Amino acid sequence: MSLSSRKREGKRVSKQDELISKYAADLRVKCGLTADLDLLTKVTKGCGPAIYDKDASTVSASDKEELERVKKNFLIKRLGLTADAGLDAGLARVIDQYGRTNRNKHRPVFYYLLVKHFRRENAFA
Repeated sequence: MSLSSRKREGKRVSKQDELISKYAADLRVKCGLTADLDLLTKVTKGCGPAIYDKDASTVSASDKEELERVKKNFLIKRLGLTADAGLDAGLARVIDQYGRTNRNKHRPVFYYLLVKHFRRENAFA
């Protein structure tokens, strides 16, 4: 059942569902993509409680230390990529795709774009 149909039927929509809708809209508006909602939901859940924290819910693409953490903790540990797998080029591609001037890069959207870029959807199967 989609989020909009749950709203129409008067069923309670969780905060997580609201955020997933927001992230799907972000992908559509800022990246011109239609989200795979199943994958976006899995990536969002994989972010854990960070999605509810104002600071942790976004990625600062201009912070080199943060990008190193994304490489180490998400790309290498979570997606199983190797350090020589073109990680910096992939990060740069996703930053460009999401928009370098876009200050609000939501972590689940950023991670979703990385998963798609590196074709690692199987990490969330």
